[in-house]
Amino acid sequence: MNKQGTIVRWEADRGFGFVRGPGTESDVFFHIRDFRGGNTTPSEGLEVRYEEIHVGGKGPRAMAVMPLDYVDPRRAPPPESSRRAHGGKRPPPPPHVAAEMRAMLLLVPAYAAALVWAAWTQRLQVPVALAAPLLSVLTFYLYWRDKFAAQRNAWRTPENTLHAASLLGGWPGAWLAQRLLRHKSAKESFRQVYWATVALHWVLLALWLYSTPAR
Repeated sequence: MNKQGTIVRWEADRGFGFVRGPGTESDVFFHIRDFRGGNTTPSEGLEVRYEEIHVGGKGPRAMAVMPLDYVDPRRAPPPESSRRAHGGKRPPPPPHVAAEMRAMLLLVPAYAAALVWAAWTQRLQVPVALAAPLLSVLTFYLYWRDKFAAQRNAWRTPENTLHAASLLGGWPGAWLAQRLLRHKSAKESFRQVYWATVALHWVLLALWLYSTPAR
């Protein structure tokens, strides 16, 4: 039975965890060997789809556990047939990814223009405006380091640190890391907080520019 749910417990050192689906009475056990996610590793809060089976008198077990946006290469159609199904073109990205791409195509140029204007009118000091791209580079690195650590069960970068980096101005680099590294891109709760940091950063920037007179 195919279902969707959220990983509510993950024991990385023991290689197993539990998934909770909507309307279920008990959590469903799964082992690391039953997880498919490419470069994505299991983590609490990750939304997944899975196949629930019942073996003997034991409780339910989840098989073929994978993030919602993961395409299993063992089940995906060949690229040629997929392109033929879409008129010879690549299949479109998921709706939320397409919406985020459209938003970034507007936000990033607008952000760059706002920083240049703020530096020109001396509402922001030039070094502060120039630090914004460096913050995106640093944030991208934090995502990369966290993904690298997740693959090796090493010390992880706290999610609050990633969100703080986005709030300070590294949100363009954070989004690029989510898409290129496919890290934190399938966790709905994380994406919601991320976009909240983007909105809050814009609000704080607008308040600063509005309240600071030109020099």
